[in-house]
Amino acid sequence: MSTSENIAFVCPRFADAGTVGGAETLLRNLAERLAAHGRRVSFLVTCAKNHFTWVNELPAGCRQIGNLEVHFFPVDAERRADLFLRAQAMISRGRQVSRDIEEVWVRHSVNSRALCAYLRTHTERYDRIVIGPYPFGLTYHAAQVSPEKTLLVPCLHDEPFARLSIMHELFRSVAGLLFNTEPERELAERLYSPRPVVCQIVGMGLDPFQADAHAFARRRGLTRPYVIYSGRREAAKGIPLLTAYLHAFRMRTGRDIDLVITGSGPIEAPPALWDHIIDTGFLPNQEKWEAMAGAVAFIHPSTLESLGIVLLEAFMARTPALVHAGSSVLQWQCRRSGGGLWFRNYPEFEEELSLLLNDESLRRQMGQQGREFVLREYAWDRVEQRLFAALDTPLA
Repeated sequence: MSTSENIAFVCPRFADAGTVGGAETLLRNLAERLAAHGRRVSFLVTCAKNHFTWVNELPAGCRQIGNLEVHFFPVDAERRADLFLRAQAMISRGRQVSRDIEEVWVRHSVNSRALCAYLRTHTERYDRIVIGPYPFGLTYHAAQVSPEKTLLVPCLHDEPFARLSIMHELFRSVAGLLFNTEPERELAERLYSPRPVVCQIVGMGLDPFQADAHAFARRRGLTRPYVIYSGRREAAKGIPLLTAYLHAFRMRTGRDIDLVITGSGPIEAPPALWDHIIDTGFLPNQEKWEAMAGAVAFIHPSTLESLGIVLLEAFMARTPALVHAGSSVLQWQCRRSGGGLWFRNYPEFEEELSLLLNDESLRRQMGQQGREFVLREYAWDRVEQRLFAALDTPLA
């Protein structure tokens, strides 16, 4: 088996302290691990930081960030956000749209002709091109440069965008697909019946850590039990559902419990719950892990996940999880690990949260099972083994 020495990664944004996103974090981590093993890695991204506006905020050019050579390219100035949002709204309703609407959506998504031109000029330099996530114009157009050596990291969700004909073409055109979990791969097989040379579950590794379960509450002066959510605070992640459910839980059961929320974005919540929300914003990893370790449960209300990095972090912190059953990935991770429960509606949420509040030994058992699952399935040596095998598989 030959070795792919020169690898380009393409992603709409570069993950840093001000750019939170699971796909961006995943791709950066995979690139950094390859570079640490001596592979020559170029990381191609846009100058945007905000995934709503896609405004060019960062200077264009090449910079060395850690062990990565990162190239920043401007987002196309001709992008029409109004046309994009109109097309996206039509697609989001779940009805079939015309090919013209699909093309408007892709054309006015985030794109960078400068990035694609650079990739086209230097394509002979790269043995593999790793691109993701799937629902962006940049991903679609960059994959057309050299599809015969392009590996797509789709971070696929079961959503209307996944059913577009233009996405069907994307999945069937590339040389390989790198998935995060078995449910994600099964979804791709149902939707596209792809025939790639490479079809590999890779995922992302986590380094082991220890976290004091009392440190966060002591530092913040918290005396009540709390649950925690970490990540982007937006409707697509289920935040309104989480806050509504927790408010109902407090009113119905009389249990005095707080909600700790880390990450970025506004929080939509019932007014009566605000006195019981601790909004920390961004936290350094160690403090975030301590906050997780002290929680009764990590609650992940999203239905649109392909990996659930923050869920794995909570498991590593020995914290059990409550996840939305609408996410086949999160439910699968909880079922496989024994580290979490899943709810379909409010009555199930109330029953399961009450169970965890009442049974400390169960919380400890589930938390330990979750940690053992991450150490077993998402240790970096396991992930790297899968990643190297995918990259070094001959494509001809």
